[in-house]
Amino acid sequence: MFATASILMRIRHLGDGLPPTARRIAAYIADHPDEVIRMSITEVAEQTEASEGSIVGLCRRLGASGFQELKILLSRDLVEPMRMIHEDLRPTDTVTDVAEHVFAAHIASLQETQKLLAKKTLARAVEIVRDAKRVEVYGIGSAAPIAQDLGYRLLQLGYDAKTVTDSHIQAVSAAMADSGTAVVTVSHSGSTQETVLATELAKKAGARTIGITRMGKSPLARHCDVVLHTIANETRYRPEAMSSRVAQLAIIDTLVSCCALADAKRSIARLQLSARVLAAKRF
Repeated sequence: MFATASILMRIRHLGDGLPPTARRIAAYIADHPDEVIRMSITEVAEQTEASEGSIVGLCRRLGASGFQELKILLSRDLVEPMRMIHEDLRPTDTVTDVAEHVFAAHIASLQETQKLLAKKTLARAVEIVRDAKRVEVYGIGSAAPIAQDLGYRLLQLGYDAKTVTDSHIQAVSAAMADSGTAVVTVSHSGSTQETVLATELAKKAGARTIGITRMGKSPLARHCDVVLHTIANETRYRPEAMSSRVAQLAIIDTLVSCCALADAKRSIARLQLSARVLAAKRF
């Protein structure tokens, strides 16, 4: 019965039997469940004056594999199931309604992300990429295609760029980075263990690091010299990126375009070379 109980019921059931720190975290989650599903593990740790490890430990006591699964379980208790597909959908929506909701969410994400994008932060990210001898781009899951797109775009401009989407290769490659390496990590949540670890390893090895992630404090942000934030309504409920992917692509396009414009003559020559090579592959 405990295994099928709601996560809030599990928290109440364990209650006073928890150690002091775990009890404090559990009480915060029980009192602020709507806020917790919008927060990162770092933000919860700050609010409860606990370590991230203590939060993970409590999650496992509750039957969740980690904080992200805890948020999914909380959302099942609090949010209409339909909203796990998309935040604005209703069971009676027509195809036209769905299209309107999805496009509106993407537009809002782009507009809010643009407002948030600081010129100085973007300029610093461009400087890091341009000064690097080698650029590595990390992403896993829904972030992997975004990372691959960035790596490919930089390669077309003549950068020594490599995209790594395998967690083991990420870790090894990151550990072998140096001061001439720039690492760009794409992660909607900013809490994906594999990419956070790889970014941390790269930072310790001397690389300069850039994160593309959701607004708010996160484990990833701690290991980044520069953070380019995205904003999307999905942050409130969903474990995977949807609207934020569009915002991430816009940030990537902006970053690449700024890098290209900084040395326009060279960039145009490289892009023309890429076009000639690819022309032979098209009918």
